[in-house]
Amino acid sequence: MSTALELRQAHVTDHRAIVENVQQWWGDSRTPEQARELSLLLPKLFLQFFSGTSLVLEDDTGIRAFLVGFHSADNDTDAYIHFVGVDPALRGRGLARTLYTAFFEHAAESGRREVRAITSPANSGSIAFHQAMGFTLEPGDKELNGLPVHLDYDGPGQNRICFHQKLLPR
Repeated sequence: MSTALELRQAHVTDHRAIVENVQQWWGDSRTPEQARELSLLLPKLFLQFFSGTSLVLEDDTGIRAFLVGFHSADNDTDAYIHFVGVDPALRGRGLARTLYTAFFEHAAESGRREVRAITSPANSGSIAFHQAMGFTLEPGDKELNGLPVHLDYDGPGQNRICFHQKLLPR
């Protein structure tokens, strides 16, 4: 029987488990190759250099949710949420909200005034979640299906929806 979930700062030693979780958790909606490719968005360097701003929710069975995010190195006002994952067995229980809220609090305490995130235009769940969390969609190059899309954001054909969320100063 698992214990209550504990929120903690991520560690570089979490990398392997997080990558394995991405491959497993997204295996229900993607081919094994697509899930592996998705896990490549999380190279070890994120936890080597941004573990202090990344978070994990775990119980005695292991990591059940995570957020990889960082504060901008180029300015003192922005923070960015790069990747979030929640065990499918625990989705809908507010774990992503818990991670985002903790990230917001830490970012605000560090003087950050805005958090940014991106997602694919096809990821309707992510778009709905970010809007429910109070993120604003940034104007894009084109509107597709009523959404402002940034064309070729991550390279040719890699269109993205961009979000930002203002933080209350601490």
